[in-house]
Amino acid sequence: MPAPRRSGPGPGVIRALKVLLFLACLVPAGRLVLETFGVGGLSLGANPVEELIHRCGKWGLNFLLITLAVTPLRRLTGWNWLVRFRRMFGLFAFFYVSSHFLVYAGIDQRFDVRAIVEDIAERPYITIGMTALLLLIPLAVTSTNGMMRRLGRRWQKLHRLVYPIAILGVWHFYWQVKLDTLEPLIYAGILAALLGFRLVDRLRRRKRAGTPTQRSQHDHLAHTR
Repeated sequence: MPAPRRSGPGPGVIRALKVLLFLACLVPAGRLVLETFGVGGLSLGANPVEELIHRCGKWGLNFLLITLAVTPLRRLTGWNWLVRFRRMFGLFAFFYVSSHFLVYAGIDQRFDVRAIVEDIAERPYITIGMTALLLLIPLAVTSTNGMMRRLGRRWQKLHRLVYPIAILGVWHFYWQVKLDTLEPLIYAGILAALLGFRLVDRLRRRKRAGTPTQRSQHDHLAHTR
């Protein structure tokens, strides 16, 4: 059962939390930069390009799941103020997924458009990953308050694309892994739990509200009493 609503922290605390979370979200990127340039003895290992591509993509998927986790956590705890961080997590998901693609296209393929197109067409896991990235672009572009106002209800419908995007992301990860599929299966389990929570919560709300027939019968009885 959802927790009761609670008053959240004040505006000053929210701003401070946003700054701290923003810096925390940059930590993986900062570490990757240090490892890329071998600062402080850090290294990306024997195959640095492959490792960089993999890590950027994994962090993109992490932030997609974190974004999807905001609503269940908000419902369970009653901390409605958590929704104020969801946009930032979503944009960081786009940042890391875009970096994943740019490292692949720029460093691995040297921006060879023909080779990239052939890869997308011939390798299914790249096709799926590219589809997820293309679907993410309109969500990032329309993430501003101005676009929310312009699109109205259409904005919410558009941003439901995050569900198939997350599914495609996990699918891309699973097909990309050749031998050890345990990690992508763990991601799949987490995603299934997050989407399952939404489904159960929606069914519970519909049941609580009642069907249109039940509501009309209730209204009729109320007027005849």
